[in-house]
Amino acid sequence: MIAIIDYGMGNLRSAQKALEKVGCEAVITENPKDLMDADAGILPGVGAFRDCYEGLKQKGFVDPIKEFVQTGKPLLGICIGLQLLFEYGEEGGGSEGLGIFKGKVIRFPSTEQTGLKVPHMGWNLVQPVPGKNNPLLPSGKGGYAYFVHSYYPQPTDDNIVLATCDYGVSFPCMVGNGSILGVQFHPEKSQQFGLQILHNFGEFIKRKTT
Repeated sequence: MIAIIDYGMGNLRSAQKALEKVGCEAVITENPKDLMDADAGILPGVGAFRDCYEGLKQKGFVDPIKEFVQTGKPLLGICIGLQLLFEYGEEGGGSEGLGIFKGKVIRFPSTEQTGLKVPHMGWNLVQPVPGKNNPLLPSGKGGYAYFVHSYYPQPTDDNIVLATCDYGVSFPCMVGNGSILGVQFHPEKSQQFGLQILHNFGEFIKRKTT
């Protein structure tokens, strides 16, 4: 069972439907206890970093998420959910994050600097880092995924970067360490490539729970 964390930020039904499509059992929950009882968790998120972190605090999820990752069970952060895994986000005047990964979340360079519109919105190429053990892309092959974001993670440790994407700058779009994984794009909106990512996450969960 995968627990999709509901803290009031985002349309979670689309993620649940995509997981079900690839054979995963998933529940949407506002209850931190359900997360602790699950085989794996998904931390979604759309909107502003600060608002999302406040939502986690108000729903009582901050400490349970930190406890959950200590169990070694898989956790997948999606979009702002990936960003929240880091220590700090610049957006909205700045906010602390969960601090599971060291590093911060920063804004893309301005349109004047790169000639590219911010937010980064639409399809772009996910490029796996060669030689990395990436449970979400075990084949080592990248693909096109759907992005909507104005900020991106800047990890302290480059070793957690599993894949990158180019949008004026090269930025991490997949990160991972042990059972903790994150994607900056929306797999549930990324057609076959996204469904394959979710299928691979389901297979990763099976390996961790058997």
